[in-house]
Amino acid sequence: MPPKVYIIAGPTGSGKTAVALELAKQLHTAVISADSRQCYRGMSIGTAQPTPEELMEVQHFFVNEFHVETSLNVADFEQLALGYLDKIFKNNVTAIVCGGTGLYIKALCEGLDLMPETDPEIESAVEGAYKEKGLEWLQQAVAIEDPVFFATGAINNPARMLRALAFVRTTGISIRKYQTGAKKKRDFDIVKVGIDIPRDELYRRINHRVDQMMAAGLLDEVKQLFHLRHLKNLQTVGYTELVEFLEDRCTLGVAVDKIKQHTRNYAKRQLTWFKKDQEIVWLAGSTDAIVQQILSI
Repeated sequence: MPPKVYIIAGPTGSGKTAVALELAKQLHTAVISADSRQCYRGMSIGTAQPTPEELMEVQHFFVNEFHVETSLNVADFEQLALGYLDKIFKNNVTAIVCGGTGLYIKALCEGLDLMPETDPEIESAVEGAYKEKGLEWLQQAVAIEDPVFFATGAINNPARMLRALAFVRTTGISIRKYQTGAKKKRDFDIVKVGIDIPRDELYRRINHRVDQMMAAGLLDEVKQLFHLRHLKNLQTVGYTELVEFLEDRCTLGVAVDKIKQHTRNYAKRQLTWFKKDQEIVWLAGSTDAIVQQILSI
């Protein structure tokens, strides 16, 4: 029997961390975070990293592991996560992956297409031009330089268009030439679980959690990182809004309200992503009830 990976997915604030912890305890295994920001040191409060007590109870990977100036992407996560699984499977037949970054989960489960690296200087120039000239400029540039992507890609998604534009300027080839969509064969079984929670309850939890983060010292955390505010890793909900406050562009109350609103918006996007995955089994109830349902799958 091949080893088994349990994917615990869902929007921020849904309670997936608690489910993953309890499941890990019952299976005596470890958890890999599939969150694109929890891996960075110095961002523990704003990214809702597991607490020191939780990290003592259950071994975690990809949490508080890299300096905030390190630039990691989805391809890095795929390779790191596969390495973490190799370590876990030396002593266990199960592992748990928990997080809300849908693209990271997809990369681990299905693999990524191999493609050339983009030139960092070109990436920087493209991002700078976009910040200066806006979405309409970016759409026009992609339409001219990579009409294949423009005709078939996500032309209202700046991140994907920036990637496509930097890629074609680096290689002279459309990124679409490398995007085959073929799934890689993994040597482990995968069980995908989504945490189902009523929208009103989810939003209530999100608002409450933001208040808890502020009480726990999120503003001080952002002050410690303020000199690095230009970094992509700090372009994250909870950090960008408090940077605005520290730059006297809004009041603290307005910044906190923005964090709540933007987090709710992000949760909605996460749900949209995960609902498209037909392999996810959606479970509801208390943490213990969900864990028992997972163990029966």
